[in-house]
Amino acid sequence: MDSRERYGDQEVMLLAMLGGLQHGLWTALPGAIVSFDPGTVTASVQPGVAGIVTGQDGLPRTVNLPVLTDVPVVFPRGGGCTLTFPVTAGDECLIVFACRAIDAWSQSGGVQPPSNTRKHDMSDAFAIIGPMSQANKISGVSTSTTQLRSDDGSTFVELDPAGQIVNVTAPGGMTITTPTLHITGDVNCDKTVTATTDVMGGGKSLKTHVHTGVTSGGGTSGPPQ
Repeated sequence: MDSRERYGDQEVMLLAMLGGLQHGLWTALPGAIVSFDPGTVTASVQPGVAGIVTGQDGLPRTVNLPVLTDVPVVFPRGGGCTLTFPVTAGDECLIVFACRAIDAWSQSGGVQPPSNTRKHDMSDAFAIIGPMSQANKISGVSTSTTQLRSDDGSTFVELDPAGQIVNVTAPGGMTITTPTLHITGDVNCDKTVTATTDVMGGGKSLKTHVHTGVTSGGGTSGPPQ
């Protein structure tokens, strides 16, 4: 019996056809990182929504979708700068499926012809790190400042647009590697300042300056030279 003869209503038949077409059309899914390759900036990703298949008994059952491999990982990027962060197994992400084959573009960039006629296929995925399920959401999200922060909120760089202030909290310390550091405003320090080389003030060296008018006894020397 032709399966088309099972549908007596044309609308029902069209809906069944559309449902069949949509079954193989992929747009976006939540997922989780299985592994990350920093050399190629790609990941293996497990889709977070199960597929549904029909068993031999005719009843639907759920199965895990296959792990997607060589998925380009999306980091915020532009103007010669990229924001990167560690990507580890278990990190949640959004898997976005391109509407055309991305193989040639992935290898060469620029504008490339599609290497295959597939459309909205699971082979053409991108992984955007960041979406959070309620089971893995962070807490203490600031509603008034922009933060680059650790998940536990203990370490962060914070931009306060209302106060025009940048705050840095780093319980483990902070290191700045640069040949020079130029600060245009006053510097206030609540604790000890330690210098391993020298400190200059008004052009005078703390280590090598000398004084005029030095005499023995309880007198006061002249200013440093």
